[in-house]
Amino acid sequence: MAIAHTPTRATDSLATVLVTVGVVLLALLTLYLVGFDQGAISRSGMFMHELMHDGRHLLGLPCH
Repeated sequence: MAIAHTPTRATDSLATVLVTVGVVLLALLTLYLVGFDQGAISRSGMFMHELMHDGRHLLGLPCH
Protein backbone atom coordinates (compact mmCIF):
# COMPACT_ATOMS: atom_id res chain seq x y z
CA MET A 1 0.00 0.00 0.00
CA ALA A 2 1.42 3.35 -1.05
CA ILE A 3 1.43 6.25 1.33
CA ALA A 4 0.17 9.47 -0.23
CA HIS A 5 2.42 12.46 0.16
CA THR A 6 0.66 15.32 1.86
CA PRO A 7 2.33 18.71 1.51
CA THR A 8 3.35 20.43 4.67
CA ARG A 9 2.62 24.01 5.56
CA ALA A 10 6.19 24.96 4.67
CA THR A 11 5.84 23.76 1.09
CA ASP A 12 2.41 25.36 0.80
CA SER A 13 3.74 28.71 1.98
CA LEU A 14 6.79 28.43 -0.29
CA ALA A 15 4.54 27.77 -3.27
CA THR A 16 2.39 30.75 -2.31
CA VAL A 17 5.44 32.99 -2.06
CA LEU A 18 6.77 31.83 -5.42
CA VAL A 19 3.43 32.39 -7.13
CA THR A 20 3.13 35.84 -5.52
CA VAL A 21 6.63 36.83 -6.63
CA GLY A 22 5.89 35.59 -10.15
CA VAL A 23 2.66 37.59 -10.35
CA VAL A 24 4.39 40.75 -9.06
CA LEU A 25 7.23 40.39 -11.59
CA LEU A 26 4.75 39.85 -14.41
CA ALA A 27 2.78 42.91 -13.31
CA LEU A 28 5.97 45.04 -13.21
CA LEU A 29 6.99 43.83 -16.66
CA THR A 30 3.55 44.67 -18.01
CA LEU A 31 3.65 48.11 -16.40
CA TYR A 32 7.05 48.74 -17.96
CA LEU A 33 5.93 47.62 -21.42
CA VAL A 34 2.71 49.63 -21.33
CA GLY A 35 3.96 52.70 -19.53
CA PHE A 36 7.59 53.30 -20.29
CA ASP A 37 8.96 51.17 -23.11
CA GLN A 38 7.44 53.00 -26.11
CA GLY A 39 8.99 50.52 -28.51
CA ALA A 40 12.55 50.66 -27.15
CA ILE A 41 12.97 46.88 -26.87
CA SER A 42 10.76 46.03 -29.82
CA ARG A 43 12.66 44.94 -32.92
CA SER A 44 9.83 46.16 -35.11
CA GLY A 45 10.25 49.85 -34.39
CA MET A 46 7.10 51.53 -33.18
CA PHE A 47 5.01 48.35 -33.06
CA MET A 48 5.12 48.13 -29.25
CA HIS A 49 4.30 51.82 -28.91
CA GLU A 50 1.28 51.54 -31.18
CA LEU A 51 0.15 48.30 -29.53
CA MET A 52 0.26 49.79 -26.03
CA HIS A 53 -0.89 53.31 -26.93
CA ASP A 54 -4.50 52.89 -25.77
CA GLY A 55 -3.32 51.15 -22.61
CA ARG A 56 -1.32 54.22 -21.69
CA HIS A 57 -4.38 56.41 -22.09
CA LEU A 58 -6.51 54.02 -20.03
CA LEU A 59 -3.94 54.09 -17.21
CA GLY A 60 -3.57 57.86 -17.41
CA LEU A 61 0.09 57.72 -18.40
CA PRO A 62 1.37 60.44 -20.72
CA CYS A 63 2.66 59.32 -24.07
CA HIS A 64 2.43 62.38 -26.31
